[in-house]
Amino acid sequence: MAEKLSMFVDMTLCVGCRGCQTACKSWNQLPGEKTAYYQGLQTMADTTPHTYNLIKFKETEENSKIEWFFFKRQCMHCTEAACIKACPENALSHSETGAVVRDYDKCIGCGYCARYCPFGIPKIDEGAQKMGKCTLCFDRVAEGLTPACSKTCSPGAVQFGERSQLLAKARARLEEAKQQYPEANLYGLEEQFLGGTNVFYLLPKSPEFYDLPKQPAVPAILTTWK
Repeated sequence: MAEKLSMFVDMTLCVGCRGCQTACKSWNQLPGEKTAYYQGLQTMADTTPHTYNLIKFKETEENSKIEWFFFKRQCMHCTEAACIKACPENALSHSETGAVVRDYDKCIGCGYCARYCPFGIPKIDEGAQKMGKCTLCFDRVAEGLTPACSKTCSPGAVQFGERSQLLAKARARLEEAKQQYPEANLYGLEEQFLGGTNVFYLLPKSPEFYDLPKQPAVPAILTTWK
């Protein structure tokens, strides 16, 4: 079995440049979309069937000081993936290295994956009747490359590689980050939920601050309905 590969996103290092968004669009040949600034400098409210990766902006004010916090929103590539369990066409599966990938020909755009994902990630293109989301660049990874977003990230906030090595880096970074951000935490570890997510984060603030579920789970109905 291939080594499990993951993406570690250190949000304490992100500068909100959105280079990862551009790289994702370019590599996946996704069409441009008309956008409008949302809540300040954010380009849209959420990901779409044609925007797999979005940098979300959070503005805070403490002691008369404005501070920006960023979040890289994309598919989490869960080990226990609700979308895979929900898909009636078996169009979703895990790649050898752990990414949740879609078979374009099998997908019928039914929307069950979107309905049951605890993170609200899959988006349906109603015209094409297909679902779109981050693929963790499984095609690049198969050729020995890293995902386009991690290749592009100049501050080093997005790292990709063997999960065991990234977890060691993440835990070391957490101790450093707590000196500046007392609420800093790791999100997406095996012992937390869903068997671990193959995209996991170092967050300077609580998951709730980023609109992330504290304890995401596979809905119970999916264990029986098929």
